[in-house]
Amino acid sequence: MTPLFLTRRHFLRDTTTGLTGVALTHLLGNETLAQRLQHHAPKAKQVLQIFCPGAASHIDLWDYKPALEKYDGTPLPGAAEVTFQGKNGNLMKSPWPFAPAGKSGKMLTTLLPFMTKHADDIAFIHSMTSRTNTHGPGNVFMATGSVREGFPAAGAWASYALGSLNDNLPTFVAITDVRGEPPNGKANWSNGFLPAQHQATMLAAHQPLRNLTRPTSISADEELATRDFLQRLNDVHAARNPGESELRARMASYELAARMQLAAPEVTDFKSESVAIHKLYGTDDSNPLKAAYARNCLLARRLLERGVRYVSLYCASRASGIDGLLNWDAHRTLKTDYERHCPILDQPTAALLTDLKQRGLLKDTLVLWTTEFGRMPTHQEGSTGRDHNPDAFTVWMMGAGVKGGVSYGATDEFGRRSVENVSTVYDFYATVLHLLGLDHERLTYYHNGTNRRLTDVHGHVIREVLA
Repeated sequence: MTPLFLTRRHFLRDTTTGLTGVALTHLLGNETLAQRLQHHAPKAKQVLQIFCPGAASHIDLWDYKPALEKYDGTPLPGAAEVTFQGKNGNLMKSPWPFAPAGKSGKMLTTLLPFMTKHADDIAFIHSMTSRTNTHGPGNVFMATGSVREGFPAAGAWASYALGSLNDNLPTFVAITDVRGEPPNGKANWSNGFLPAQHQATMLAAHQPLRNLTRPTSISADEELATRDFLQRLNDVHAARNPGESELRARMASYELAARMQLAAPEVTDFKSESVAIHKLYGTDDSNPLKAAYARNCLLARRLLERGVRYVSLYCASRASGIDGLLNWDAHRTLKTDYERHCPILDQPTAALLTDLKQRGLLKDTLVLWTTEFGRMPTHQEGSTGRDHNPDAFTVWMMGAGVKGGVSYGATDEFGRRSVENVSTVYDFYATVLHLLGLDHERLTYYHNGTNRRLTDVHGHVIREVLA
């Protein structure tokens, strides 16, 4: 090993020069990567993905079906079906009325009165389909384009392709619900086979950051000198081990953690927010679950405001064995479950959209609302809930580059199957990448003998929802 002979003067000179070079290389690297992978002028620079795990029912929220009211209590035409949890009963209308919303007159559930105010800004995709009817693989499929774990999330692809907009904060953040992680947990925001620095950093308003404040016994100069020396050692070690991308990724993650000591506490400190903003979101609501989700929504806005590239915001968590208690998986008591969940989602999410719009952030931010699949138009035999339905569900998008007040695709008269402009997760992410200035067929990463894509070998851009 070549010894490192350092006087204080040499140390300060070399580390300053070295760190300047490292920082410049890092910044230029991000810029070069973005230029190399960006294929056309982007409409959006950032993404907010709101995810409701548990298969939120399209026919009870977004996809109005008058035929369900007309034929309520009668058999679904065709043979009796056995789906995920067994035999289904008769058709069941939504427990809540739908009403026209906005200038577009879009028919939406009255159970989400705050969200319906944004109807004219939303592009609904009513013809989505999934490749699985199981929550874990379904969540992972919606997040990564693969039903199997080990593939990069959409946010990881965005991080890889476009880099950071703020070097003191993560490029990709997953904000988990106070009720826990979604089914299959961290696989939903994994870097998969991409370099490790592209995995999401988990944050949540209900999980205070560790105290990273410098101890009073250590001066600022001493801390800086220690970090500089560690950086020098890391650079020497990395130079002696070329090609070890995981090593460099680990180093990068620790460097980011150090930079976050100053940036992250400020982001999660809501004291600077006005009383009006807290009231808008409902951060002090008497329902602790709603208040916790509201604080997460406010955290999402603050992250986007500071340049985080991709934010995944979760509303609800993994199943706990008690149907509907923690997520949108209403097998037994749809009415009771959704009258508990919808108020938690409604005001805070609508406030987040309002806040982004009034601050001008929607000009550069693409907002997505997703779930893993839909629900059956029939009730599950022996219950007043709905079973899983991978053949039809709704997702939507709004914001940068999106045409508001439109609906794309359609399900049949009962909402059982997608029948018009049938869409896939691959089409959805082809559209997302297009809005980010990326060609989904050209954004690839060589792994295990082939060029991998977020959209696999499928997908087309849904141009009808583009502004």
